[in-house]
Amino acid sequence: MIGASMLGAGTVLAGLGASARGETLKTKGNIMLDRVLDLPKGLSEAVEFPLIEAIQGRRSRRFARGAAIPGGPLAYASKHPPQALSELEQMMLLTTVAGNTGWSNLIPYNRNYLPNIPNYAGAAGGRTFPSAAGFQITEFFYTDDNGVYFLPTRDMPAVEAKAANGETDLNAYLDAHRSRIVKLADGRLATPARPEHMEMHNDWCVNIPGSTLIIPVADLAQHIIQGLCYFVQNGVCIYDDVNNRPIPGLEKFKHLVDIENPYPFSYVEQVSATEVTVELSCACYAGALMLQAMGLGGWMFNGLNPFSILGASGDPEVPGLGFRYDMIEGQPLPHVTGLDGILEGHTQPHFKDMRAAVESVVRRKFGSGGPFNAVTKGPYKETDAVRRRAAPIDDEFIDCVAHMAQYIQDTFGRFPAKVPAMLTLMYLQAHKLDTDFYDEHFEPGAYLRTHAQNSQNW
Repeated sequence: MIGASMLGAGTVLAGLGASARGETLKTKGNIMLDRVLDLPKGLSEAVEFPLIEAIQGRRSRRFARGAAIPGGPLAYASKHPPQALSELEQMMLLTTVAGNTGWSNLIPYNRNYLPNIPNYAGAAGGRTFPSAAGFQITEFFYTDDNGVYFLPTRDMPAVEAKAANGETDLNAYLDAHRSRIVKLADGRLATPARPEHMEMHNDWCVNIPGSTLIIPVADLAQHIIQGLCYFVQNGVCIYDDVNNRPIPGLEKFKHLVDIENPYPFSYVEQVSATEVTVELSCACYAGALMLQAMGLGGWMFNGLNPFSILGASGDPEVPGLGFRYDMIEGQPLPHVTGLDGILEGHTQPHFKDMRAAVESVVRRKFGSGGPFNAVTKGPYKETDAVRRRAAPIDDEFIDCVAHMAQYIQDTFGRFPAKVPAMLTLMYLQAHKLDTDFYDEHFEPGAYLRTHAQNSQNW
């Protein structure tokens, strides 16, 4: 079941030298493996690893090879040098956290949209984690001993990884993701072991030699714009509850939205931030389950300063990922807006105004490759007929959404007003586990059989 997130339903390991014969789903479920040749044993173990074992066996296993706890009741120094994940282990983990899983299923029905279907989704491809209303606004960075990388899968179409016999070719699947990786810098991302950059319970174990640190980053500004589109589609608008006043000029859209019963915008931003936090966390949780199946140490956590990670700590020796940010008068925290040319938030200054940002969201929905473009392939027997029946968005609709967004930008000097434009909160680290530490300090059962066998299996 864990393997299904990487290989797809009814598939086999064919592309890395595997030879397999399909059996009935009654005996093999969705993953059919009879013979696996010339592959690490750990790969077949991971694919067949029981989901319930991954859930029940998940723990934060922080002690990596090469690590040391210098004092206290659990003091221990590893007798092994740091050891990096193999390239295959790393790609399996990355595609579990951020991988494309085929075409997404659009929300098929809302009686208020008839004769159309809802136009919520932001992307046509599905991924290994859920996204509120299919907005899909998260992208992924990661770092290891060799560098800092960007793996964009947000708008990735369904992976074409079929072998001649129709079975999924794992090698082609991994290659499709590998080809999208962009190296941003040499060497490991700097995360100094000081309180202003990380929680001190992490200074001995986070982003250490040999580890892979995965960093999801969400364009929360875009998520909120998509939320405003959803609102207008359903006759809803917002008001400025911070200054306790309606948005001036919204009266001209009263035939589109109910200006007498608006939502407080600060609440809308809070809910949006919560939805995005779930998205970030679910991606990391998928990876945390895969750590168990593969026998890797690591855990999901939030004990790193997000401003240090993004590059807004103010310390020139800690450039982080190099995101652009502003210090706005009267506001104590940096307003991080995006990484130029890589991941630009849907806010100013990456767009000339908020209307341009809204237009970008609409293009993503209805333009080339979008979920509501009739030419985009998909899972339906008549995909073109389904995609073209999404509720349309016209210029007046865009004007209404942009009017609200621009008011927030102009009033507060930023968009969004009270939550980050770019949100990173949850991280996933993977490393080679030093089982000797657990044998020294824990009762038997502190790690799984996959951890005990990782070295020989991979």
